[in-house]
Amino acid sequence: MERVNSLWKRRFLRSSSIVVLAVAWEWGARMHFVSDFLLPSLSSVLIRLWDDVISGEILTGLGLTLLRTLAGFSMAAVAGIIIGVTIARFRAVRWFFDPIVSIGNPLPKIAFLPIFILWFGVFDWSKIAMVAFSAVFPVIVATWAATENVDKFMLWSAESLGCTRRQMLWQIILPASMPEVFTGLQIALPVSLIVVIICEMTMGGEGLGGTMMTSMRFADSPGVFSGIVAIAIVGSLVVKFMEIVRHRLLVWHQESNV
Repeated sequence: MERVNSLWKRRFLRSSSIVVLAVAWEWGARMHFVSDFLLPSLSSVLIRLWDDVISGEILTGLGLTLLRTLAGFSMAAVAGIIIGVTIARFRAVRWFFDPIVSIGNPLPKIAFLPIFILWFGVFDWSKIAMVAFSAVFPVIVATWAATENVDKFMLWSAESLGCTRRQMLWQIILPASMPEVFTGLQIALPVSLIVVIICEMTMGGEGLGGTMMTSMRFADSPGVFSGIVAIAIVGSLVVKFMEIVRHRLLVWHQESNV
C-alpha cells in the first residue's frame, strides 16, 4: 500500500508542472491579458477538441499523421540498425559511411524538404521519405556506438568457446547493444512525429499539421490551439508507448530492476 501511494505521489509531482501551466493558461485567457483570438481559453480549446473528436475530423487527421510517422520511423529503424552494425563491424563500410554520418547527423534535414518534394511530389511518399531521412541518423549513431562498446572480454570468451561470427552477432553483440539502440529509437520517434507535422504544414493535405494550417487560414484560433493540444497528447502517448516497449523487451536487462 505504501509503495502504491509513493507511486501516485511521484506521478502527481511529475504532472504538477502541466497542471500549473494549464491553470495559468485558463486564468490568463479569462483575464484578457491578450485578445481571445491570440490566446483562446483552455476550456474553449478542449471543447473544440472534443467536438472534433466526436465528429471524427481530428481522428482522420490523426490516423494519417501516425501512419506516416510510423512508416517513416520503421524504415529509419531498420536501415539505421543495419547500417550502424555494419559500420562497427566492417572497416570498409565505416570508411564509406563515416564522413556521411559526420556531416549528415548535425545537418538540419528539413532543409532537404524542397528536394524531396521535387523527387516524390507533395503526397505521402515525400513525407514518409523525409521522416525516414530525418530519423535514420540518431539510430545509426546509437547503434554504431552500442555495437563498438560491447564488452571485449565477453567477445573474447565467446570466440574461445568456438562461437561463429554470425552467432556472436545475433546472440551476443545485438542483445548487449539493445539498450543503447533503444535510446536511439526513442530519440528518432519524436523526431519522426515533428517532421511529419512540419511536412503536413508545408505541403498541405490531410493530417494534424494540414488541419492546423487550414484553421489558421480561416482565422480559427481555437482550431489551431486544439491541434497543438492534440499533437502534445499524441506525442506524449507515443513516447510513453516507446518506454513501455523498451521495458518489455529489455526485461532481462539490469536497467529494468532500477
